[in-house]
Amino acid sequence: MAFSQTTFLLKQVLLLHLLCSIITTSTSAASNTHFQILNVNESIKGSRTDHAKMSQYNELFERHNNISSSNTSSDEARWKLELVHRDKMSSSSNTTNNMHYHRHQHSFHARMQRDVKRVATLVRRLSGGGADAAKHEVQDFGTDVVSGMDQGSGEYFVRIGVGSPPRSQYMVIDSGSDIVWVQCQPCSQCYKQSDPVFDPADSASFSGVSCSSAVCDRLENAGCHAGRCRYEVSYGDGSYTKGTLALETLTIGRTVVKNVAIGCGHKNQGMFVGAAGLLGLGGGSMSLVGQLGGQTGGAFSYCLVSRGTGSSGSLVFGREALPVGAAWVPLVRNPRAPSFYYVGLSGLGVGGMRIPISEDLFRLTQMGDDGVVMDTGTAVTRLPTPAYEAFRDAFVAQTGNLPRASGVSIFDTCYNLSGFVSVRVPTVSFYFSGGPVLTLPASNFLIPVDDAGTFCFAFAPSPSGLSIIGNIQQEGIQISFDGANGFVGFGPNVC
Repeated sequence: MAFSQTTFLLKQVLLLHLLCSIITTSTSAASNTHFQILNVNESIKGSRTDHAKMSQYNELFERHNNISSSNTSSDEARWKLELVHRDKMSSSSNTTNNMHYHRHQHSFHARMQRDVKRVATLVRRLSGGGADAAKHEVQDFGTDVVSGMDQGSGEYFVRIGVGSPPRSQYMVIDSGSDIVWVQCQPCSQCYKQSDPVFDPADSASFSGVSCSSAVCDRLENAGCHAGRCRYEVSYGDGSYTKGTLALETLTIGRTVVKNVAIGCGHKNQGMFVGAAGLLGLGGGSMSLVGQLGGQTGGAFSYCLVSRGTGSSGSLVFGREALPVGAAWVPLVRNPRAPSFYYVGLSGLGVGGMRIPISEDLFRLTQMGDDGVVMDTGTAVTRLPTPAYEAFRDAFVAQTGNLPRASGVSIFDTCYNLSGFVSVRVPTVSFYFSGGPVLTLPASNFLIPVDDAGTFCFAFAPSPSGLSIIGNIQQEGIQISFDGANGFVGFGPNVC
């Protein structure tokens, strides 16, 4: 009897030990998924190996279903464009490390200054300043021609053919704009661009648009001069374009598209790093996506390459570009701003823990000046101040003993990582309405701001209730828009 009791107790102890072991192992495995390794040296250099890149994105989405990748079809290739970051276009002038250091410093601060202006413009447009403010700005701009090689609007560029025969031109992409335009001869005011300025006289397919045209009526700031439809568009950094509206043939990848309404800019002030103009990818009818309509089903997909890598991303139009296995989130429509792509964001997470903040902070109301916009033209994600502060504080609390540094530019949370090869940081996640959770790679939320090892938490408070998911947080993730069905997809592929 004693032997039997001893055996029973021994089994109980072994069972308890096994149970504790399982709990400890599960907790350890779960905690490991709540932290990432940031390679400091590679982040400063702006390059990483394919292996490191794949490991960062391996657990990109926390979803219940499996994710499968898709192959590039021949139809997709017809509409595919190479997408390059502005740093790649201007990097040829960097010949020494010293020049690279000073250019990095200048480039970062210039980028943040552009970003602040961009956000201020979006907030003004959505708060009701809109068209009147834009029109007032254009009239008040100076007449000095600014070289696009020295300063710059836009972050990402593609190359398309304009006219017949096609003339290749670099174009800035902008998901928050609806106009497609290029600088045109005769040019009363043009900034410097990489390619010769487009001359309509050399194109057999160029056709001016009359003031009475239905296309002219679709312009937000339409005007009329000598019977021709005139347009004007201003951007938050002081850039603008004025000219006449025309129908022209564009060559996108291997596809020729006729009768696209484009702005022919005869008076332009721009800081576009040599780009000839801008390719509007917004949700309005005058954007390239809107004009392609049935040809592409309102669908396109892009991969934004990481800063300073020297590699290229992609921009692909058409339903064939929509990947199998993406995490799909419904688009939210704002009648006051049809150009913008809004998404439902329900919360934020740090280290696998959802932060206790109200979902109302991200909700789009009838006022239309709030909600969450995805924007390729904004670099740094903005969040309403209460959400940002809770988010930041949770991140700081989980970063352990990493040495702090003074704030830099718009960033108030920075670290001195000069003595580190790599660091362990908590994960950062977006919780979307409907369930998908996007966990960002470490390099998308802790970024170098100089070559000396200063890294900053790449988020900032919004000057209003508007939230903006910027391009730094979008880098390296395949992002797809299904405009016809009203969804945006994240993943599953990496760039």
